[in-house]
Amino acid sequence: MGLQALVTNIQRYSVNDGPGIRTTVFLKGCRLNCAWCHNPECIDFGPEIYWKQSLCTQCGRCFSACEKGAVQPPIALGAEEENDHYYKIDSSRCDLCMACVEACIYGALARVGEPKSVEEVLEEVERDMPFYLNSGGGMTVTGGEPTAFPDFTLALLKGAKERGIHTCLDTSGFCEWEVLDGLRPFVDIFLYDIKCLSGKQHVLRTGVSNSPILANLTRLAEAGESIIVRIPVIPGFNDSVQHMQKVAEFLAGLGKSLLRVDLLPFHNWCQDKYRWLGRDWPYKDVGSLAVSEVDDLLDVLEEKGIEVTVGG
Repeated sequence: MGLQALVTNIQRYSVNDGPGIRTTVFLKGCRLNCAWCHNPECIDFGPEIYWKQSLCTQCGRCFSACEKGAVQPPIALGAEEENDHYYKIDSSRCDLCMACVEACIYGALARVGEPKSVEEVLEEVERDMPFYLNSGGGMTVTGGEPTAFPDFTLALLKGAKERGIHTCLDTSGFCEWEVLDGLRPFVDIFLYDIKCLSGKQHVLRTGVSNSPILANLTRLAEAGESIIVRIPVIPGFNDSVQHMQKVAEFLAGLGKSLLRVDLLPFHNWCQDKYRWLGRDWPYKDVGSLAVSEVDDLLDVLEEKGIEVTVGG
């Protein structure tokens, strides 16, 4: 089988992860733990189990299938909606054998993270070659954090290039420079996330320092790589004009390597994923931002001569 990694999704016909029509490969595992994360299923490095309450009939098949006693007894239908902390799987007992998932005939329990080889992923990606050729699209590797799996990601990118497929790498940049440097020859465009320039705030909200992230971005620009910077706009965190002015100053120094900036207004459409994983989400009561609410931030960047899009 060769190199393998856990993949949560291979999303076809994607139009927000680089130029043209793309196939986006989501790898499972991230060194950051962003409080607002819209893909919580991609944070943990191991497989997990979704419990989709709306599909559960409390039939008891999963309860009977679990030999570890990790499936909590059925409760009255609708009761879970009154208790946000109720989750069918007791993680302290669960060994992720997936017997409960196999027993569920309604799709209420589902495995999150399937081990796939480089060859299996490329086979699926290559199916849409006509769309890539007609639209200027290709494959985007994201997560999670692709640089957390340097060998797999390198083989995946290299294999795509050997097949004539355009590649994008969506990364937080939180890794050793040697990892990015090794991937560079096989990446056409870097989709590079910038959360915050304040080191203290970055640590508080993501769990890691932004020092290597900013340093690696600068080095990519110095190496002449093509870069699209993506900025998730998070209410109360990085949505002030003053902060964006500092970001604009920093980004202006990247020169011609910076193709554009994508502002990504916060949305709360991922709430179901947190419920399915049995996790609380600190942003569950925060409303989604309208495109018009980031107009001031867009103006700041454009005043620096930076091309900007909003959305995604």
